[in-house]
Amino acid sequence: MKYIDEYRDKDKVLSLAELIRKTSVKPIRLMEVCGGHTMSIQRFGIPSLLPETIELVSGPGCPVCVTSRSFIDQAIAYSKLENVIITTYGDLIRVPGSTSTLDKEKAAGADIRMVYSILDALNIAKANKHKKVIFLGIGFETTSPASAAGIIKAQMAGLFNFSVFSAHKIMPPPMAALIDEGVNINGYIGPGHVSTITGSHIYDFIPQKYGLGVVISGFEPLDLLQSVYMLVKQHETNSPKVEIQYSRVVKPEGNAKAQDMLDEVFYLRKDWWRGLGELEASGMGIRDKYAEFDAEKQFDVEVEPTREDKGCICGDILKGLKKPSDCKLFGKACTPAEPVGACMVSNEGACHAYYRYNKDSQ
Repeated sequence: MKYIDEYRDKDKVLSLAELIRKTSVKPIRLMEVCGGHTMSIQRFGIPSLLPETIELVSGPGCPVCVTSRSFIDQAIAYSKLENVIITTYGDLIRVPGSTSTLDKEKAAGADIRMVYSILDALNIAKANKHKKVIFLGIGFETTSPASAAGIIKAQMAGLFNFSVFSAHKIMPPPMAALIDEGVNINGYIGPGHVSTITGSHIYDFIPQKYGLGVVISGFEPLDLLQSVYMLVKQHETNSPKVEIQYSRVVKPEGNAKAQDMLDEVFYLRKDWWRGLGELEASGMGIRDKYAEFDAEKQFDVEVEPTREDKGCICGDILKGLKKPSDCKLFGKACTPAEPVGACMVSNEGACHAYYRYNKDSQ
């Protein structure tokens, strides 16, 4: 198949759904660990096509959702410095900090600019050499190579008024942590975009150590249903393995050039994940050789004490313990227009996806 409409063909979708119903006997609980998958699953009504033996749950696959409030609080503190420009992707600007948001600070006069890529941030730095430009780097292995490339370009161009505040993270540690904590998972729908960079080998430890399968999936209805079918077959035959459904994009070896850039610029460090707390070697810090482009090393700010909203259950949702409909705030005090928690902000957040495509059935 070559075209998107072929991956949405109704007859093929219904035929594959029927095959899944015939194959699935044992109860199975599958977790997607990609926010793009969460959105697609809700948008296309995938759960309604599956038998009662199969449950799909959302995991920590939304970068905006797993990022700590302390990161937002620190970014806000940076925005209050004199002659500083904050550059950020659009979703992050509305994520609640302890007492404010970047959006509110922008309205109050802070120079905070939304960008589509780190190249936009570099251009802002070139045009404003009398100011310090900080790029808020969030995301998993998908977006972190771009941040690495941006830092390398900044060094080559001598843009020493540019820096990155890194909250980049990697996926394997939270996938392991969920199993270690005893969360009921029988298999993972593996992230497609992340895996284009990393390849499939980074998940090999999951069937080897935990006896659970991983199928790296695309984002269209037939992609997701085929991935579910592959995981169901593994579960029924007790043969967990790592498989690539998204073979038109993902290769076992991944993108070697991107991997080299990541190794050049970043090192693994302990980082905090919403719902899971601090996980060893799960975040990406900037190496000392690029310290001049590391906002954490360049700016000393006082950050307010972090305060979480007591009514928000985003952490439990990201762990697959609860669904958005279990939250008393969902669709009432917490909506995409007025989000209380990070899971309602991004299009990839479980609460946002459920609200947009599924709220009437909750």
